[in-house]
Amino acid sequence: MRIESLKKAASATFASAGMLAMTAGAAFAADAPKDPLNSGDTAWMLTSSALVLMMTIPGLALFYGGMVRKKNVLATLAQSFGATCLIAVLWMIIGYSIAFTPNPDAGMNNWIGGFGYLFLGPMKLTTVSSLAGTIPESVYMFFQMTFAIITPALIAGTLADRMKFSAFLWFMGLWLLFVYCPIAHWVWGGGWLGTAGAMDYAGGSVVHLNAGTAALVTCLVLGKRIGYGTENMSPHNLVLSVIGASLLWVGWFGFNAGSAVTAGYNAGMAAAATQIATAAAALAWMFAEWIIAKKPSVLGMISGAVAGLVAITPASGFVDPVGALIIGLAAGVVCYISAVWVKKAFGYDDSLDAWGVHGVGGALGAIMTGMFAKGAINTAYPKGGWLTDGNFSQMIAQFKDVGAVFVYCAIVTFIILKIIDMIVGLRVSPEVEVEGLDINLHGETVHN
Repeated sequence: MRIESLKKAASATFASAGMLAMTAGAAFAADAPKDPLNSGDTAWMLTSSALVLMMTIPGLALFYGGMVRKKNVLATLAQSFGATCLIAVLWMIIGYSIAFTPNPDAGMNNWIGGFGYLFLGPMKLTTVSSLAGTIPESVYMFFQMTFAIITPALIAGTLADRMKFSAFLWFMGLWLLFVYCPIAHWVWGGGWLGTAGAMDYAGGSVVHLNAGTAALVTCLVLGKRIGYGTENMSPHNLVLSVIGASLLWVGWFGFNAGSAVTAGYNAGMAAAATQIATAAAALAWMFAEWIIAKKPSVLGMISGAVAGLVAITPASGFVDPVGALIIGLAAGVVCYISAVWVKKAFGYDDSLDAWGVHGVGGALGAIMTGMFAKGAINTAYPKGGWLTDGNFSQMIAQFKDVGAVFVYCAIVTFIILKIIDMIVGLRVSPEVEVEGLDINLHGETVHN
């Protein structure tokens, strides 16, 4: 009885204290302004940022590293790792400022952001003025940094086995500043394409079409690898590529669902659409290859999955599950045709199919977003798309987005490559290419 009495007394005391605390808290809350920072949104965006960073290292590094020949594995890994380091610093110094901050010249704001955030100087750590919606601006900056990192790194899939590492680093830095940042501003930073109504939820044109177009130009400027078409250039270790593709798949939920910038309904639909489209695209590529080549390869399955991830990226927060399924199925078939048959027909050496998967998949996804977007899914775009809500004008906006990104990226990428070629040279010597980039550029091999 004594113990029971103490328990009852303690319960009564805690209950009374709790009521007093609630009363005092309510009185205080009536006077104090509500903090707009949402800890749930912030936690989700920190998680999303880490997931997207994982897509580049180790995801993309392993995906590409497994598909090159053994003599160039470390060089391929070094490209992803080096790009991550270089772009993170450049983003902090100037990239975020010119991509996402307003230009004081209103006329120029359609084209490029301002220089007010150089070195992130005005970014405060604890004040309400440094919020991006319901999260700290530092978190939003970090999230966008991970996008800026993976976009140029994707281009490495087309220049494998033959570009100098010094030229690669110059290319990554210049391409970030003169191609990625302006286009990110056009679509997401208050520029002319976003104002014109282009829908790109997580980077169909800004990331994938952009990187894919640069990849196509780069492989044409570099020329074919020595022995292309006559030597065996099959992947040296598909296990690494499967692991890399799996990390990309998981990390992509941060990429797409994180683009909601909240932990809410839209993030949930974006995640569901991503999973559905990816699975559908992997199956579509696999069955297309099974029918045409008579065998469903592992490389085909993981390539199909990446194609689905790419194509659903611009649409993920705008379409319902049925739209995601259709986009995934289309991406698997179209990207298989592009990466295998179109490349073979035209004879260009897109080493790891960066154009065939990212360029074609990004353009396809952007256009199909205009078809299947539903106004009820994302209230920020209530008019929806052509086939779902009868809004054909959205198709015009999407084609304008695809065309502008392709043309601008192709021209500026070509100029950057030619300038680098004149200064340091783009391609390694034939002797280095034959012996391998690992030992010649980095002084080490996979199996010392």
